[in-house]
Amino acid sequence: MRTLAERLEVAPNALYSHVTSKTALIDAVLDDVLAEVEAPAPGVGDPSAGLHDLMISTYQVLLVHRDLVPAYLARQGARGPNAQRLGEIMLELLDRAGVSGARAPEAMRVLIVYTIGFAAFATRPPIDAGASGPVPGEELTGNFVSGLRWLLAGIAAPNTAVNPRGRAGRRDA
Repeated sequence: MRTLAERLEVAPNALYSHVTSKTALIDAVLDDVLAEVEAPAPGVGDPSAGLHDLMISTYQVLLVHRDLVPAYLARQGARGPNAQRLGEIMLELLDRAGVSGARAPEAMRVLIVYTIGFAAFATRPPIDAGASGPVPGEELTGNFVSGLRWLLAGIAAPNTAVNPRGRAGRRDA
């Protein structure tokens, strides 16, 4: 907080007039960035396409704000009004795609973790790039989009689970 106060050329206690703690400040910054995510229009015809577009926009916003990606990882996302609004949109789209009950928040969490994780992978160079070097950004974006399609197809598939012996079987909702 002192470093931020110095950059803003204010006394550190002046910051506490606006936020209660460093954690609150970080949460507010993370949530403000989510205002840049473009949500699909209400009532979008294809809920899977709406989810796809929402996650693509989220990924692109994270790439623009690459320095904040570690904070999204550490905080496991964001919690403010923009995060809540996007969560409500996701749950509505999932419901329209036939994913409801306990599966809906699970599917939402998987999509969010996938997106933040892929953004972390795309925004940080490997520790030892070796002879091949890092994967080009355009290729990573293509990988993200392909994987997102696979995830959405799996989420929308009939509800199956893997039992402890590794065999797929139908799970009652």
